[in-house]
Amino acid sequence: MTVALYARCSTKAEQNPEAQLGPLRAWAAAKGYEAIEHIDEGWSGAKARRPALDALLVACRRGEVQVVAVAALDRLARSTSHAAALFEELHILGVELVSLREAIDSRTPSGRALMQMAAVFAELERSLIVERVHAGIAAARRAGRRLGRPPVVAGEVLARARRLRDSGKSLRYIARMLDVSRDAVTRALAERA
Repeated sequence: MTVALYARCSTKAEQNPEAQLGPLRAWAAAKGYEAIEHIDEGWSGAKARRPALDALLVACRRGEVQVVAVAALDRLARSTSHAAALFEELHILGVELVSLREAIDSRTPSGRALMQMAAVFAELERSLIVERVHAGIAAARRAGRRLGRPPVVAGEVLARARRLRDSGKSLRYIARMLDVSRDAVTRALAERA
């Protein structure tokens, strides 16, 4: 029997798919399955289309895979609708789905029900994360913290830009003198007027 091991990491620098693949490989070896790996690095679970996931689904449609295994359902899908669509397609194709963290196996009726409930909780978790991020950004703004990249024209460079502008120089000339873009000079002088 062939099992597709699917792993996904949102960020390449901070996460490593090996944390997911190690337990998946051990599970497949213990079952005596032939394993093929599909890994999406740097892809959000909120995106329904991902290169490795798309390739995995093509293999399922061709009948090359009998089981799809994931370390956790949130690695596969973060929205209830996407998870439900994946579960349904795999079910129609006769491909079983196994999630190690949730100890779910779609070969059983209770496993199918648990997968649907787990997908609901994965979507809830994602919504809560988004909510917390937005609240954190709002709190930072209320506290007067600047968000995003630091300004290109600041400090002594800004003071020099002001002096040049006060002496009647054009924005284009100031940008050339400071070796920055005209837009950066325009923004800096407008924000700090």
